[in-house]
Amino acid sequence: MSVIVQENRNGMMPFPPPVSRDRAVRDFPQCYTTEASLQLKEDWDTRANAACKDSAARHQPWDRQKMSKVVVVGDLNVGKTCLINRFCKDVFERDYKATIGVDFEIERFEISGVPFSLQIWDTAGQEKFKCIASAYYRGAQVIITVFDMADIKSLDHTRQWLHEAMSENEPGSCFIFLVGTKKDLLPSEERQRTEKDAVRVATEMHAEFWAVSSKTGENVQGFFFRVAALAFEKCMLKDTENGIPASIGRGDSIKSDYAKLDEATPPDTKRSCC
Repeated sequence: MSVIVQENRNGMMPFPPPVSRDRAVRDFPQCYTTEASLQLKEDWDTRANAACKDSAARHQPWDRQKMSKVVVVGDLNVGKTCLINRFCKDVFERDYKATIGVDFEIERFEISGVPFSLQIWDTAGQEKFKCIASAYYRGAQVIITVFDMADIKSLDHTRQWLHEAMSENEPGSCFIFLVGTKKDLLPSEERQRTEKDAVRVATEMHAEFWAVSSKTGENVQGFFFRVAALAFEKCMLKDTENGIPASIGRGDSIKSDYAKLDEATPPDTKRSCC
């Protein structure tokens, strides 16, 4: 990530480049379907609104920028990487390449005038990498479980993926999303049946359901805007309650470019696996 260095009264202070216009979120993004929604409200929490106005009015140094950790889990070849790449890079690659271990992207937003970032972790769906990926589940604020709408078995497996991700986090600490990819491959009637099944599973998982197409881009931006908005609001409310800067993971404050990204991940743990 490039960083602009500007002079201030305290000396040299790093600042990020401006957020692109297509990452500015001003209105509270609505859910895909009310049948499986985390929140049906139409606007930000009043306390978050007030905090946003206060924060937007003040200068925001880079080392105080708010960030939330997102982990994306699911079976091999369900389209996790394609989903992330469509949003972060606006590309769709037909040639499938399996993720080895983990990868991540940092996506920057401006929400109600306040800078905010999502650290999006793309985890491998292969069994042999599960023990590696599981270490990166810890400290997540958002868990995205992904399935292939053209492969109903992958929907059944999302429960186990969620169980493994939540085993590394405190109960009730994460927003949970269930995302069906490859929406464009299904005819209308079959898609409606699959979505009905997905809504049922999402309700069991206490998750919010979205159906997307990484190939066409349908619902991809709306989904990630929704993720960012809910994570941001929770971050602002936490700030309001605690009176301290937001943090990522288990309380490690977000620093400037002096910080190492691996500090946001847990220390290496020796396990018997693979």
